[in-house]
Amino acid sequence: MINETVNQIIVNRTKRRRHYLFVTSFLAFTALALSCAMLMLGNTMYPVQDVIRVLLGEEVQGASFAVGTIRFPRMLAGVFAGFAFGVAGTVFQTMLRNPLANPNVIGITAGSSAAAVFCIIVLQASNTVVSIASIFGGLATALLIFLLAKGNSFSIGRLILIGIGIQAMLNSVISYLLLIGQQHDLPTAMRWLSGSLNGAKMESLYPLILTVLIFAPIILVLGKRLDMLELGEQAATSLGVDTDKTRLLLVVSSVLIIALATATTGPIAFVAFLAGPIAKRLVGVGFSNIIPAGLVGIILVLAADLIGQFAFTARYPAGVITGILGAPYLIYLLIRMNRKGDL
Repeated sequence: MINETVNQIIVNRTKRRRHYLFVTSFLAFTALALSCAMLMLGNTMYPVQDVIRVLLGEEVQGASFAVGTIRFPRMLAGVFAGFAFGVAGTVFQTMLRNPLANPNVIGITAGSSAAAVFCIIVLQASNTVVSIASIFGGLATALLIFLLAKGNSFSIGRLILIGIGIQAMLNSVISYLLLIGQQHDLPTAMRWLSGSLNGAKMESLYPLILTVLIFAPIILVLGKRLDMLELGEQAATSLGVDTDKTRLLLVVSSVLIIALATATTGPIAFVAFLAGPIAKRLVGVGFSNIIPAGLVGIILVLAADLIGQFAFTARYPAGVITGILGAPYLIYLLIRMNRKGDL
């Protein structure tokens, strides 16, 4: 009897592992296909062989500039920003055990946005200064939210409510800055706020790429502890997890990658909110969904950018498309949580 039970557990786990590998492979293939589409499609469509030659460093008339200078940085911005949004979003949602607890909803990206708009409108600063201010704005906002939420003991509900309140305050600050701004500064600010891959340049992508390559592996290493945190403070502690240290490392790593992503592309709406739940539904239980969530983030950003470029007569930033997709899901989630008594 015991042997049969053990064998059944092994069989079920093997099935779940195969399912996880299949879903992750499918997501990776889809992300790769969209990346290729980003390089091939545009005002002029280039065949795969020309794209490959350009990426290998060959000079191809017309394609070298279009693919190497415009499309390749745009694609890389979508890949690394999408991965950062997806990973950071699922870390917050898992760690705080609430689908609303993601950087978009609790005000972290709003902090980055407010700092960036202040630099654009008031200081009329360069893109470098705007990016640096956006990073520090996100970090300062995250620190403020967690300090206010800590109190005598850490409270998830308190953190979400404080985050939503700070987000509303920062959005009001952004609106005020747009009202007092000079007319020639407003298009730059609005383009940044909408969340867009337009104008991505290789030199501006290096900080994002380096940050994701450094801190994403830290989050992956802490993946098992993150799953234990989802069980609750007491359960995680009883399993030997140093909850304060683990939470600090996860928060710092997640905030850094999402702040760099926001500084590079602007706050692409709802990607951090949608990627985790989609990945969790596809992967199921039993395995960490950090990598699948990052891949879903890439897919959402690249697909939204392609739709915004080619599906309509006018061109729309990726953030507009993801906002249209994410808003109905947010309403559905709020209704479901209200029925369950979680609100």
